[in-house]
Amino acid sequence: MVLILASASPRRAQLLRNAGIAFTAQATRIPERRRQGESPTKFAERLAREKARAIRARKPRSLVLGADTIVVIGGRVLGKPRDRRDATRMLRLLSGRTHQVTTAVCLAGPGFEDARSETTRVTMRKLSEKEIRDYVASREPMDKAGAYAIQGIASRFVSRIEGCYFNVVGLPVPLVHRMLQAHDCL
Repeated sequence: MVLILASASPRRAQLLRNAGIAFTAQATRIPERRRQGESPTKFAERLAREKARAIRARKPRSLVLGADTIVVIGGRVLGKPRDRRDATRMLRLLSGRTHQVTTAVCLAGPGFEDARSETTRVTMRKLSEKEIRDYVASREPMDKAGAYAIQGIASRFVSRIEGCYFNVVGLPVPLVHRMLQAHDCL
């Protein structure tokens, strides 16, 4: 059974390819709104489940991987920026501080649904207004949770990570591999 990645993310696709995990990809359109009182981790896990379920509703005998990445700082959840102004706001908020990146994954197949998450602590050095302005102008932050890509230009902004690097890119590959093994899907 071939894994279906419920995502249009080129980063997630590349991570799976790099790990030698065979898959196809199908995008989903799930509203990404946090519910009242929902913890950041539960929010990410719910979105990962909803993405996996959306594909399984169309293909009930399939093996599907849904994923969602969020950035949390001071209890605030940062998703993808709405526009350049929002990206600038997020980068100012992250500048010189440590935040958490959580990626939730949901592996769903015939007879099971397994949702888990991984959290990595990321410290960003203090950024100048010019660095923020130039980075936003590059357009790289526009489709990334927290308005940055650790694997791209923003790699020069990160002074420390504690945890899984791949999680910050958008998919905790070691966790996904363990889940696939646990369900005899490899």
